[in-house]
Parts: sequence; structure tokens; C-alpha cells
Amino acid sequence: MKIVDEGIDRLAIARRVLLEPSGLLEQDLSRTLAEVFEHRVDYADLYFQYTRTEGWSLDEGIVKSGNFSIEQGVGVRAVAGEKTAFAYSDEISAGALLSAARATRTIARRGAGRVKVAGSMTPGTGRSLYASDDPIAACDAASKVALLHKVEKLARSSDSRIVQVMAGVAAEHDVVLVARSDGLIAADVRPLVRLSITVIAEADGRREQGTGGGGGRFDLDYFDDEMIARYVREAVHAATVNLESRPAPAGVMTVVLGPGWPGVLLHEAIGHGLEGDFNRKGSSAFSGRIGERVAARGVTVVDDGTLERRRGSLNIDDEGNASQRNVLIEDGVLRGYLQDSLNARLMKVPTTGNGRRESFAYLPMPRMTNTCMLGGGHDPREIVASLERGLYAVNFGGGQVDITSGKFVFSASEAYWVENGRVQYPVKGATIIGNGPDALTHVTMIGNDMRLDSGVGVCGKDGQSVPVGVGQPTLRIEGLTVGGTA
Repeated sequence: MKIVDEGIDRLAIARRVLLEPSGLLEQDLSRTLAEVFEHRVDYADLYFQYTRTEGWSLDEGIVKSGNFSIEQGVGVRAVAGEKTAFAYSDEISAGALLSAARATRTIARRGAGRVKVAGSMTPGTGRSLYASDDPIAACDAASKVALLHKVEKLARSSDSRIVQVMAGVAAEHDVVLVARSDGLIAADVRPLVRLSITVIAEADGRREQGTGGGGGRFDLDYFDDEMIARYVREAVHAATVNLESRPAPAGVMTVVLGPGWPGVLLHEAIGHGLEGDFNRKGSSAFSGRIGERVAARGVTVVDDGTLERRRGSLNIDDEGNASQRNVLIEDGVLRGYLQDSLNARLMKVPTTGNGRRESFAYLPMPRMTNTCMLGGGHDPREIVASLERGLYAVNFGGGQVDITSGKFVFSASEAYWVENGRVQYPVKGATIIGNGPDALTHVTMIGNDMRLDSGVGVCGKDGQSVPVGVGQPTLRIEGLTVGGTA
């Protein structure tokens, strides 16, 4: 990982984009925070944001939609004990700041804990995991439209059974600035792009769908001919394989999960249960279990926001703290939770750099970044060959989890029935049902092929969505329930 001191450069960009148009200076930010501290609070911060987004979509050979939007504003937060007051405005001005600050003072509490707001701001500096370039401005609209037509032409020419192609390209340029009552001021400039492909294949009156795509924190030139061909190949393969699929069997069985995107099961069934707010409130299946064995030996789960150019990576989180690589489960033993500042303070532990929010109009909360299980020592072919009778789930669609119980339900979008160590045929309609904490204890083989997803993940929590990454190696898990259609 390349570590450079570029925080000052990002701060200069943020000042120019967020403060200068309204004539705001850092002294104005300090005065706003001091206004919040007219009443007794423990902590306060300001979160400024400017976001430009652009998207184009193609269907039936026609670019049917294009959109462009600009959103900007500021959120003001004050914290006293467990209580939080929050106000936001889509206008960035001295007047809007003052009104929001006065609104947050309503949570004043009596007693100890008052902290004096810092009189001056100290820049936060640190790593640079991605360039500060604007991916929207990197190429013109005609180039983006041409990209979609290239995708469609390649998909249709790759297999005569492809009857419909849908493609979309999206780009985002996000500038954020955080000013805190402890005197820290930090900024980030976040690019984000994504290319998505959906194809429909038809044969003998049967239609099936396949998807592909990817993205991350870089420019649109990442989607060169080789990358486009890879995404199209994956989508076409999934659709045509499913044309041959049979109804999935049902029952309790051994399941092998493929590498990469199937890590979304880990994200949902395990990752959310390791977020600090659920554990502080005692509503997670992992609450109070630090230091206990919660998974089979060899299972190590990390959340890493420091991976270069990855979709879930951040130079700083949305509270101004540097992102980190956090080991959550080590060789089967629970080591820690993901924390934002509020939950870390209340639980008397360090923050982990996982305070995230959808935008300036929302409060931060503990959220994942790039969550994955590390690789083991088994060849993935060996793992599939070890199955006497069971399911090999290569890719997943949607799913859901109950945080309190850990129970999850996921649908497999590409899966195969295996007997005597050999893949027999593709199956459709397989639903994998289990309990996250329990499933971790039944991992019996871990592949040496750990892979991150291609960069398509979006995580939802309490009505907020943020970009994330997932990943895992090939895994063999015993005793999962498969709901099928056979």
C-alpha cells in the first residue's frame, strides 16, 4: 500500500469546493462549534459534502436514460452521553450553520462531561488510497454512450442465444470535509465508478438472466476492452448455464461456496452482527463474546478500509478518522467489533474508522468497508472434489439476515449439484438457509483462492446505503439447509 501525506491537498480541494463559494473560513467553523457548546455537550462535528453523479443506461440497443445531479449541504451533530442531536441544511452558508448549530443545542445535559471546543483547527493528514480526480469530467458523454454500445455489441456477438442486453455506467465525484470540536479538520475527495451488465438468453422457449460488471474508486478508463470482455463473458456464461439448469434439490447438506462475491453471505450473516451499535445494545448474536471461539479454526475475518482503489475503501471515515484494517475474527476467536466514535466512547474502546453515513443529511453509524475472510490451505478443486453429495454455489443473488438471531436466507444465482466429487448439472432456485454464528463453526475446508468481488456492493442499514466490498475464498460448510424447487 502506498502511504503518502496528501491530506493537505485534499483539504485544499475541499476548502475550494465547500467553503470558499460561501465565503466561509475555518474560523467560522470554530465559531459554529462554539455555538453548539453554549450548552453542555460532549462532542460536536460538522460534515460538509458536495456530490456530483452521472449515469447512463442502455436497453434494446438504445440509450434510454441519462441523468446528472449535484447535491451539497452540511450536517451538524452534537452528542451528550448516549443522546445525539442532528440538524442539516442543503445550503452551505454562515446563516445555515448558525441555525443548525442552535437546533442541536436542545440536547443539553447537566453534570460532568463538558468539553471545551478547540479554538483552532488542526489538519488531519494520512494515506492516499485513490486519486482525487473527477471521473465524470474524465471523458465526455459521447464516450460513455459509446462504452455502452460496445458492451451491447460484444454481448450479442458472443452467443446467438442472447436476445436482450441492458447496460449501465455510473460515476460519482464526492468531496467531504469534517470539522470536529476536538480541533481536527479533515477532508476526502472520493471518485467512484461502476459498469453493470445484464443479459437475457433464450432457447426452446426458456429465458434466463445473467449479470456482470464491476467498479471502484478510479476513472472510467479502467473499463478497457479487456475488462469489458471479462464482464460480458461472466454475464453471458451465467445466463447460458442457467438455460440448462434443473430444479434444485432440498434438504440439509454440505455446501461449497465459491470465492469472491459469495462473501456477501459473510457480510450479511456475520459482518452486520459485528457492528458496534448492535453489540453495545446487546441485540447481536455476538454481543459480549470478545475472546470466545465463535468459528472453526482457520476462520479469520477482517474489515479493511485501506485497500487501494477498492469500492469500500476510504482515506478517512465520515467522522474524520483514518480507515483501518480491523481483524474481527482471528483463527476462529472473536477479537473485536466495528466502531464509530459514539459507540467506541460508550463501550470504552478505540474507534476503528468505521463511522459512515449515506450523506450530509444522515447521522454516522458503524458500517463495514471491505469485509472478507482470509484464505486457507486447500486447493479449490480439492474442496469441490471432497463433496459426496451437495451444492456448489458459485454466485449469489439477494439475501437477508436477522441480526439478533443470526439467521440468514440467500438465493444462489449460479449453482451446481455435485455427486462423488464431480459437478453433475446446474441447478436453479436454490435458497441457502442457516445461522451465521453457527455456520462459522461448521467451516471444514478453506481454499487458497481468496478473492474480492468485482466492485458492485451496496450495503443498506437503517435506511442508509453506502458502497462496500466483500470477499472470501472457496469454502466448505457442513449442515446448511437448502430450500429447492425439486
